[in-house]
Order: sequence, then structure tokens, then C-alpha cells
Amino acid sequence: MAFEDIKAAISLIMDEIARRPEDRHVLQEQLREMISALEATGQPVPADLKKFESDLGKDDADDLFDNMPV
Repeated sequence: MAFEDIKAAISLIMDEIARRPEDRHVLQEQLREMISALEATGQPVPADLKKFESDLGKDDADDLFDNMPV
């Protein structure tokens, strides 16, 4: 996949995450695949994109404890 195509795909996935946060788990996996494809081209992954992907993972960890009794 060409660099510009990967960037466009990443942008579409991020838009979908914003529109459908309930589906973010599936979309996060797609985002990880596109980030890997970007890295495979030898291009650096922008820091803000790495942070966004990392923050999505943190949300998952927080969700594990939402219904735990205190």
C-alpha cells in the first residue's frame, strides 16, 4: 500500500472512531494494522498518532474496572 493511501486510511479510521466510539475496539485493531503498514514503508509514525493509539489502549484498561464493587 502506498504511503498516501495508508495516511488516508488512518484518517478514515480515526474519523470512524470519533463517530462510533462503541466500535473503537475493532477500529483500534484496524488502526494498529495501518500504523504497522506505515512503519513497514520506513516512514516515521507521527507522535500524535502514537499517543492517540496508546490512549485508546488505556481506555480499554479503565473499562475493565467500571463495574467492580468497591
